[in-house]
Amino acid sequence: MNKNEYEELIVSVPDFPKAGVVFKDIMPVLRERYTDVIEDLGKKINWSEIDYIVGIESRGFILGCGLAQKHNKGFIPVRKKGKLPPPVSSQTYELEYGTDTLEMAENKTHKRVLIVDDVLATGGTMKATVSLCQKNNFEIKGISVLINLTFLNNLDNQIPNIYSVLEY
Repeated sequence: MNKNEYEELIVSVPDFPKAGVVFKDIMPVLRERYTDVIEDLGKKINWSEIDYIVGIESRGFILGCGLAQKHNKGFIPVRKKGKLPPPVSSQTYELEYGTDTLEMAENKTHKRVLIVDDVLATGGTMKATVSLCQKNNFEIKGISVLINLTFLNNLDNQIPNIYSVLEY
């Protein structure tokens, strides 16, 4: 799909989840063109370098599982604290309104991963996920997101190999 086709389906919701934020609702895109989204998310990835897909809760699960199935890769969820059985690794990170914690199952062997999420905004969740992957011997070969809100983050300068279908 091209950028215009995506933008026709993405709904901008003003003042959600709080005043001043314009939420990009991707659910209409997933409903109407899921196969195209999965195809586009994986276009720039060297799949021979990927062992697992790491999906960030919750829409990263939807996208990551689609990529994992299409490319015959395993899937690893990153979840909010308390949602995964032990043993887990945890990473606490700052939010605009406090802190939050992400967890993933512990891993001891070196593996190569692609991190997947729907929207990369300020980058706190992504940085926490990168940290979790590094703690668990995962070599991050890339990050693939549907939308990168580059005006809210400068992660391209901090984290290599960020691929996005759309940028704002």
